[in-house]
Amino acid sequence: MKSEAIKEFYMVNGQLESTTNIEFFEKVKKPPIYEVIRVIDGIPLFLEDHLNRMRQSAHIVDYKIERADKDIEEDIKKLILQNQIENLNIKLLCTDIEGMGQIFLVYFIESFYPPLEYYKEGIHTILFQYERENPNAKVLVTSFKEGVARKLKEEKAFEALLVSKDGYIPEGSRSNMFFVKGEKMYTAPKGDVLLGITRQHIFEVCEMLNVKVVEENIHVEDLDKLDGAFMSGTSVNVLPISTIDNIKLDSVHNKIIKEVNNGYVNKMKEYIKNKKGQWN
Repeated sequence: MKSEAIKEFYMVNGQLESTTNIEFFEKVKKPPIYEVIRVIDGIPLFLEDHLNRMRQSAHIVDYKIERADKDIEEDIKKLILQNQIENLNIKLLCTDIEGMGQIFLVYFIESFYPPLEYYKEGIHTILFQYERENPNAKVLVTSFKEGVARKLKEEKAFEALLVSKDGYIPEGSRSNMFFVKGEKMYTAPKGDVLLGITRQHIFEVCEMLNVKVVEENIHVEDLDKLDGAFMSGTSVNVLPISTIDNIKLDSVHNKIIKEVNNGYVNKMKEYIKNKKGQWN
């Protein structure tokens, strides 16, 4: 695979390496287990949840990550310090390399955070026919990633909603999807999607707000009956959708979506505040 590491250093099994040394990336041949974490004010957001999900992904494909959580945490701390980074996404990647055994990489990646106007106006999305082989496992499939990127560029869209052969929409290409109809919010059942960390915390926010969440897939034929929709993810938080292909949605003014967004942002702020002492 191509090197994705940016800034001055990255980590390989706990050792600092210059990002000019790309040999470890070039030797990655099979789809690795990975995780992407957002660093805000020097704090990796919801770190414990991300490490737990990474191990779950590995378990699903019958793989075991050897590096301990405390060591991974130290890798992240060291990398943040050495690169003097406060706000950027960090990627964890684990795989086996022939002749080297298991390697665990930690590195900063190019990150895009939607500008304020995206939240005020909503985003354009498209439908994309695709079904993940292992929806609960976060495994990097380069061909899928590149195919989606090409389509998004062609259609000038921000995200693609994945459509199954039966016409149902479980998730986005890099996000979880939520749909609002009346007083209820719909999202795919946990067995059909990658269980996003943001998704997990949105569920908790909805419980606090007494918003009913129905775990049920939405069919493409029902999109025009929705009152709103949003995508969730590490870099986007809660991002309202204004269009799905030619279907228009007034998501930015939807009361439920506004409340969920505010609740999630407050949850992020609380986590960062509580972690400041042990990370700085």
